[in-house]
Amino acid sequence: MTQVLLATRNIKKLAELRRILDPLLPGLEVLGLDSVPAYDEPPETEPTFEGNALIKARAAVAATRLPSLADDSGLCVDALGGMPGVLSARWSGSPKDDRRNNELLLAQLADVPDSRRGAHFACAVAFCHPGGEDVVTGEMPGRIIREMRGEGGFGYDVLFVPDGYDLTGAEMDPGLKDELSHRGKSLRAVAPIVAKALAG
Repeated sequence: MTQVLLATRNIKKLAELRRILDPLLPGLEVLGLDSVPAYDEPPETEPTFEGNALIKARAAVAATRLPSLADDSGLCVDALGGMPGVLSARWSGSPKDDRRNNELLLAQLADVPDSRRGAHFACAVAFCHPGGEDVVTGEMPGRIIREMRGEGGFGYDVLFVPDGYDLTGAEMDPGLKDELSHRGKSLRAVAPIVAKALAG
């Protein structure tokens, strides 16, 4: 069995990534950071998703020598000039708290009419290995609703309705969410790159 490291401790994100990669790369064992010896994780200091994904993937491969994937993703709201963007996880400050982030977003958009509540999720996935590095991106367009709905997902899923649907990401079947999501699109794009690198 071939191993690849996904540089995250987020159990829900790890499960989502495994679910998406499993049919694309059968036999691949995806490890999370809690499955490898601890190392100093660098701060995410870049202004772009691509830059932050590369920071994490480069550190992971340097520390573990395992081919490493890392993602950086976030919510970009039109009425907020693309924010929270790379600050999505920490939008309401430290420590990271999904509910507090969602409550802050609702407050910031309270006076914004439905016609101007457009947004998209963006994701960059970096793959670093001894032979090189690649970055792919994906987006999911949609809108921000006025109340939290749903029990699934994580992050801003409870407030985000993808284009063409009336369900939030937190109300969707995981398979449908994977098909539509920014992360699903990125992972499907990176899977053949990973397969080629591991085969080589």
